[in-house]
This record gives sequence, structure tokens and C-alpha cells, in this order.
Amino acid sequence: MQVHYNKSNQTFHLCNEFISYVIAIEEEKYLAHHYWGKRVKDIKSTTDYPRIDRSFAPNPDAITHREFSLAVLPQEYPGSDIGDFREPAFTYSDEAGWRANNLEYNGYAIKEGKPSLPGLPHTYASEASQSKTLELYLHDSLTGMVVTLTYTIFEKYPVITRSVQYHNNGESKVTLNRALSMSVDFSDSDYELIQLPGAWGRERELIRSPLVRGIHTLDSKHGTTGHTYQPFMSLVRQQTTEMSGEAYGFHLVYSGEFISNIEVDSYSQTRLQMGISPTHFNWELNPGEKFQTPEAVMVYSEEGLNGMSQTFHKLYQNHLIRGNHQYSERPVLINNWEGTYFDFTEEKIIDLADQASQLGVELFVLDDGWFGKRDDDYSSLGDWFVYDKKLPKGLKSLSEAIQAKGMKFGLWFEPEMISEDSEIYRQHPDWCIHTPGRPKSRGRSQLVLDFSRKEVRENILNQMKLILDEVPIDYIKWDYNRNMTELGSGGLNAIPGEVAHRYILGLYEILEELVNAYPNILFESCSGGGGRYDPGMLYYMPQTWTSDNTDAVARLEIQYGTSMVFPISSMGSHVSAVPNHQVNRETSLKMRGDVAMSGNLGYELDITQLTIEEKQEVKDQIDFYKQHRQVIQYGDFYRILSPFDGANHTSWIFVEPNKKQAIFYYFQIMDKANKAVKRLKLVGLDVSKKYQLDDGRILGGDELMYRGIYLDPDLYGDYQSQRIVLKAIE
Repeated sequence: MQVHYNKSNQTFHLCNEFISYVIAIEEEKYLAHHYWGKRVKDIKSTTDYPRIDRSFAPNPDAITHREFSLAVLPQEYPGSDIGDFREPAFTYSDEAGWRANNLEYNGYAIKEGKPSLPGLPHTYASEASQSKTLELYLHDSLTGMVVTLTYTIFEKYPVITRSVQYHNNGESKVTLNRALSMSVDFSDSDYELIQLPGAWGRERELIRSPLVRGIHTLDSKHGTTGHTYQPFMSLVRQQTTEMSGEAYGFHLVYSGEFISNIEVDSYSQTRLQMGISPTHFNWELNPGEKFQTPEAVMVYSEEGLNGMSQTFHKLYQNHLIRGNHQYSERPVLINNWEGTYFDFTEEKIIDLADQASQLGVELFVLDDGWFGKRDDDYSSLGDWFVYDKKLPKGLKSLSEAIQAKGMKFGLWFEPEMISEDSEIYRQHPDWCIHTPGRPKSRGRSQLVLDFSRKEVRENILNQMKLILDEVPIDYIKWDYNRNMTELGSGGLNAIPGEVAHRYILGLYEILEELVNAYPNILFESCSGGGGRYDPGMLYYMPQTWTSDNTDAVARLEIQYGTSMVFPISSMGSHVSAVPNHQVNRETSLKMRGDVAMSGNLGYELDITQLTIEEKQEVKDQIDFYKQHRQVIQYGDFYRILSPFDGANHTSWIFVEPNKKQAIFYYFQIMDKANKAVKRLKLVGLDVSKKYQLDDGRILGGDELMYRGIYLDPDLYGDYQSQRIVLKAIE
């Protein structure tokens, strides 16, 4: 791993054993993108972008020939209004409102390790030897703006992380109108775009499409990341598969409004960018002030989509997730939400916990309805005190009763929301996100608390601490159930255009305080399921409720898409009752269990209503999962068959890093009469090892991967699953 500046050809080369990333200086002042891909031992070439006099391509001031233009040059961090008509990475305006910004190269520094980003989530290096950082300095001599481009390369991963800091070193105010975290220009457009769009209940669908001329934008205008788009893009070659071919992956470590742009220009060059969405963003920088963008993670894989995904998984597991639960086995839980909704009593909860504990469940989670006067979703958000009518003995008594059964106790909160029918709203009606003087929209009959305001954050934090300091709590499910509208603030000195980002900074401030004050609590992020499943939240909460849709068939797509970027240890997955509450489908308990145990296994149903036979099956599922959850949660995950290819099936495998054990799953969605037998090649095994299968057969890893095995021909009926455990033998 090294970061090297070659003075003779004016290039910066970041490299490790996997990748090279090369930046060149053009005309002594412009940063050009030179190369990014498989490791090149030594970059000998000088700047070699062809100099051509392109019609209508302007030439920068002080350039005396027509062959050099920013309109076509592959750049590292392009601006606007100075000759490049493609999408800019940044724009800022001076006090007069002009935006012709001219940032020029002004030096560099190479540093051991990786700097932190105060107030923002970020990947980290626990030891300086794990990474190296290049800082490139740009300046605008007219406004005094100083910009630092930060690049970090990790020793063990084909990864570059990028972020940008703005420093107004001038004498007048400057307003940032657009400040993206990264931009990279590719020399061609022979790629396909992979994205993970969705909606509530069908998050992270995998869409793969050819690139075409023009601009393709994924963004969020929801206040947070949202269900609609994931802050992720991947560029892959047409021949790239799960197991082979080139893939470039991009992911933003941020939980607020974002934008991901991909543009194919007139000369079939491709520009990809990512950062804070400019829709609700304008940031005033007074003299001496700084602004830091979120971090973008950039992954290169020459081993297909699985290679890209495994890099994301390992990077996030080892260098993003933190705290006591970073590598801890996730407990098997039961959540009462779909079992009772709001209609529960203390006796009902204890009965559920008692029967769950007998089946081996390790954690009971009390969901919505325990606080204020909460009998439905029209009231009480913001009133975080116990609802005596439902829990007359209080939360502490309930927690102790559940823990006495050998289980942990978890609790649901929605701290960012406020109901109009609440004590807090009656006292502080201006504490919600709103545009002063304008009507308020409502979502789920609730409003969003204004976390850009310190007094609001302190009130909610103090309410939560009163509970957490008294009640033994092992787990918190942190929910967020509406999008932001009328995105403004009633706070003193609130600046339009800054509220959205200041809200997210306020949220991160609260989360940082909570995870440090209560390090033993396992936090799970939720936003109507997977509406805020992003690496920014993962920095504070090591797992996320993947989707409110608990149907096993729907979950095949949801969990498959989620695995593109997120580690399995972060993926909450539950068995629920049938007919399913979201799609009214009936699936076998076996399939529901096999799908759910392909993440962090939990149950979300009224367990007291199960038959004796069903309870035994649940107990067997839990016993199996406990035996194998280490390899499932922290092993290497490979996708084999996609639910998105229309072929009526899904398959994946979990493999121990040492290749000594693997767990293979195959899911049949709809059955067919007189169907063909199917042989499937496994992946991820050690070709030099022999493996014993459940049925006693002993086969070589090479045979299992190159020849494959026949699937069970007796897999009969719709919604069926097959599971095979493979153990290496001497």
C-alpha cells in the first residue's frame, strides 16, 4: 500500500495489491483523472488525454492554444461556468451571486492513517498502518476559497474513500450551492448501470440497464435517504456476472438527502458523482468558516458483483460498524408488533415472553404502544413516559420479569417524531419541521421534530435517558415513519437551505451521545422498515430492520438486493404469521424460517397461537440457527441465483472464511408439473477440501463447484426451500 507523487510526470498514484488510482496535474493547475482499476505496478505515462480542438469547447484563460478544454477533460472535481458544460461537482457564489469558480491545484500532503470526519459517520482505520491518505489542495484566488480533496486507500481492500472540505479563507461571505463528495470521469460508456430503487415494502430492487446519452439521476428529497433510492450506484461491463468481470461500486456514508448522477457526454465519456442533494441545500460560509462533505466509498472488483459486495461487507463490518456489538452474535428475538399491534396488556406481553423463552428465543422486543396514551398511531409521539393503563407496574418491572425468564429486553422508540395530540406538541407547537407561516403537511398523522434545534434534541435525549437510566434495556429499535415536508425551521437564526443537513448533523449528535453513554445496548435502525438503511446509520446502529414486509417470497428480492452493499450481520429478518399481513400470501413455516435465518433471525407473530407441531418446528429452527449463526452473520456471503431474473428461484450460500463449513439455500417460488431436474454449481468453497453433506455424501470442493449437485427433485409445491450444510473433513 502506498501513495506516491511522481514529480517527473506529475501524477499521484494510490495503490495496494488490488487497485491503482491515478490523478494527473494538467497545465500545472487542473486535476485530471488518469486511471482507476486493477493494480498497475508503476505508472510511467505522463498526461496523455488527446489534445483536440473540439468545436464550441472553450479554452481556459492563460491557455494559448485551442486544443485544451475543460469541456472534455476527465477531471477529479469539476466546477461550473468556466468551460465544462457537464454536471459540476460543486458550485458556490460570492456575495454578488456570481458562480464562475476557478479552483486550481495548490499542493498536496500524504499522511499515514485516515482522518476522522467530526460530526459525520465515516469509515475508519483502527491502526495507522491500515490506510494512507492523500490530501490535494485547491484554491480560488479571487474568493479565497480553499478546498481539500481527501482520498484514503486501505491496505486490505480494493477501496478508495473520498470527501471534501471547503474553507472560506477570504474576506467575504461565500454560499455553497452544491458540494458533492466525489466525482469520477470514465473514458468510455460501455457500461451497464446497477441501482437499488424501491418503495415501502419492496426495498432495494435490483435494476440493471445500459447507459445511454444524457444524465441519469437518483436522489432523495425526503429529508433522509428514503425508500425510493439507495445512495448507491454500480457500473459494470456487459459481460460482468456475479462471479466474474469488472464492477465499480459507489456508496455515500450519509443518512440525509443525497444525489447520485451519472452522465454520458457527447463523446461517450461517463461522469459519476455522489453527495448531498442540492435541492434543499445552500450553505453560508462566512470568512474563516469550514464545511465538510460526507464520505463516499468507491469499490473496484474484478471478481464480479459478489466480489464487489464482499468488499463492501468486510469494509463496513471492520471499518464502519463500531462498539461492543461489532462482531457479536445477534440474538434471536421476538417482536410483538404483528402479534398484537397496539392491543396488548402487561399480562399478554409476559405470556408471549414466557412461551418464546421455552422455544429458545433470547430477546423480547416491546414495540409501539407502551408510552404516552398510545392506543393507535394518532397520538403521543414525543411523550416518552410509560402508559400506565397498559403497563401499571411500569417498564422496569416488565423488563425484570422478562429477564428473569433468561431473555433480554428490548424497546421501540420513534424519537424524531411528534404527534399533534401530545403533551410536547401542546407545549411547543413550533418544535416540528415546518416553513414558518405556511400550512403543515402530515404523514401517518405525525410531524417531524426539528433536530436542527439544540433545545429540541436535548428534550428528547433527556426523556430517553430517564428511561434508559432506570429500566434494564438491552436493545432499542429506533424507528422513523414519515418523510419531511415544508422543510424549514422556526428556530432563531435558521437559514433556509441549511435545515436539512443540520437536521442530520443533529441526529448524528444524539446517536453519538447515546451509543457512547449506553455501549451495551444493541441499536437497530428502522424507517418503515428499510427506508433509512444506509451506511451513515450503520456507523451508529450495527443492524437495520430490512423491511416491514415480512413475506418470505418478497423478502427473497429484498434481502438479495440489500446484500449488494450491506453485511448480513446488519440485516434484521423475521418469521411472521400467514396469511402474511402485507401481501396475504401463505408460505410454509420452513421457507419462512430459511429466509429469515439468512439474516438476523427473529419472530414477529403471536407465538401463543401456534400449534404444538409449529412450536416444535420453531424450536428446531432456533436450535439450528444458534449452531450456525456465526457463519451466517459473519461468514462470506455469495449470491448464486437471482430472484430478479424471472426464473422462479433464488439461491445463496454462506461460507466460513476458512472454508471449513458452508450453508447452502435454494428457494423454489412457484412449482411446475413434470419439471426438469436442476443441477446447480456451488461457489466459494475450497477446491482442495472434501465436504460432507447432510445426506452423508462426501464430495470434493472442486466437484461441488465445477460439476455441481442436483437439487432435490421431490421439492414439491409452491414456496419451498432446500437447505444443505457442508462440513469439510480431513
